[in-house]
Amino acid sequence: MRTFHPRRGRLSGRHVEALDQLWPRYGLSLPPHFPVGTRLDLTELFGRGAPVVLEIGSGMGDATVAMAAADPGRDYLAVEVHTPGIANLLALTERHGLTNLRIARGDALDLARHLLPPERLDAVHAFFPDPWPKPRHHQRRLIQPAHVALLRTRLVAGGTLHCATDWPEYAESMLDTLTADPELLNAFPGYAPRPAHRPVTKFERRGAAAGRPIFDLIFHRG
Repeated sequence: MRTFHPRRGRLSGRHVEALDQLWPRYGLSLPPHFPVGTRLDLTELFGRGAPVVLEIGSGMGDATVAMAAADPGRDYLAVEVHTPGIANLLALTERHGLTNLRIARGDALDLARHLLPPERLDAVHAFFPDPWPKPRHHQRRLIQPAHVALLRTRLVAGGTLHCATDWPEYAESMLDTLTADPELLNAFPGYAPRPAHRPVTKFERRGAAAGRPIFDLIFHRG
């Protein structure tokens, strides 16, 4: 069951050009089927053995590019399914001359489950995932026990799982789920102060404009 709802979007000429010209350089296509035992070599993907951040749902890419540019000592693997967002992120990556950013097209949970080696990620970011507000859709939420357990196993000891949302009910659910994981430790009592290193995203601006509070949750693998 997918945790995202594919969105349609028109590709501009600039986006088509970015996909054609830049995908071979920065892109990672996830296969439709995953052979048993296959693992993604992140050192080969980035050309060095730096710590890696998994960015789940990079949207149009502005926040991801800002974080990667400000954090050259780590590599960023962004995962997105929205084609215009992927194309825009490719263009931004090239424009800023970033060598520490790659973009994967597909389901981040499939990537984590089948391709990412255990204890390899320095951080996982899940900023403003779809809240699926209707109760009958809650099973589609990204932050739920089985998904959190999977993502946690891909973190190194001391690695960070950082989530953010503007839906209070989802924030409570996130806090309960992350707190219940036996190997995650909350970096703060309850919700975290908004960290300066997390850029303001489009979804955050939209939530703030609607008067919704913003919640950050920062947990570390013990």
